[in-house]
Amino acid sequence: MRRLFVAAMAAAAFCGVTTAQAEVITLKLSHFLPSSHPSQKDFIEPWVAELEKRTNGKVKVEIYPAGSAFGHVAKQFDQVRAGVVDIAHGLTGFPRGRLPRTLVTDLPFLVKTSDAASKTLWDLYPTYLAPEYKGMKMLAMHAHNGGLIHTRDKKVEKIEDLKGLRLRTPSLAISNMLKYLGATPVGLPPTQVYENLQKGVIDGNVFPYEAVNSFKLYEVLGYHLDAKAYTTSFYFAMNEKKYNSLPEDVRKVIDEISGQTLVNKFGAWWTKWDQPGIQAIKDKGNTVTVLTDAQRDEWRAHLQPMIDAYLDDMEKQGVPNAREIYAKAQELVAKYEK
Repeated sequence: MRRLFVAAMAAAAFCGVTTAQAEVITLKLSHFLPSSHPSQKDFIEPWVAELEKRTNGKVKVEIYPAGSAFGHVAKQFDQVRAGVVDIAHGLTGFPRGRLPRTLVTDLPFLVKTSDAASKTLWDLYPTYLAPEYKGMKMLAMHAHNGGLIHTRDKKVEKIEDLKGLRLRTPSLAISNMLKYLGATPVGLPPTQVYENLQKGVIDGNVFPYEAVNSFKLYEVLGYHLDAKAYTTSFYFAMNEKKYNSLPEDVRKVIDEISGQTLVNKFGAWWTKWDQPGIQAIKDKGNTVTVLTDAQRDEWRAHLQPMIDAYLDDMEKQGVPNAREIYAKAQELVAKYEK
């Protein structure tokens, strides 16, 4: 009897451990940047730590950055929607052409700051952008600070200075902008820009300050036009079925640390992430030219036919309220940039 009792107690203890282990929920989170990128340190890792802390260890998150099994930028959108990963931080421009409503915010000279762009995207989401993210629970949307036009050998100050230059482009909207201004857009992954600048295959690129440091581009560039010419947007999303399957207390924590609470942080983060690029350019002695607000208005007015054509094409491609989305974005940007 004593042996049976001891065996029963051991079995019960084993079952208890097994049950406790089974209760831990493991989530896979992918993103497209290197693990060394400040977005992992300042945004993703603290978000994960807060989720694990507030759920008292009930939730554990595995992070898969660029170079990992799930870190390919062009695959993330489909991976999170299909549930291959549970959460993804990705670029809205990849795969190309999938999120035309969201990419309205990529149009040139719309917004100057990450703060205004991120809050605008989050306000647009429920009414205008949600149809593009079916099957996903959106945790946040954001964008970087206004991007610059960087060149290797030629100083760019005026619109006509762009003619004939070969510039790496981040999106369709900016490709159209560059074409309209007389430049030749070249599609390249960010990791290939340095080599192509060095060899003279391209004359420059369009990037925020952050990327100039992250990819060491300041070493092969000489001139920077701080035009705040464009922004690129990002999503932070969870598979909707996975979210709905979670216990109520876990969903509550996710909601509390995401949404507007998270969106409000990106402006300060991007400003911080830009600083090393600004300093690297200064230390190397590169030339920086800054457009005034009046000059930005002139560039935008010059580009208006291109913007109209872009919106026309959106309407033809099945987004009948393209102009309404753009007008609302302009209204929100003006509100947040006051």
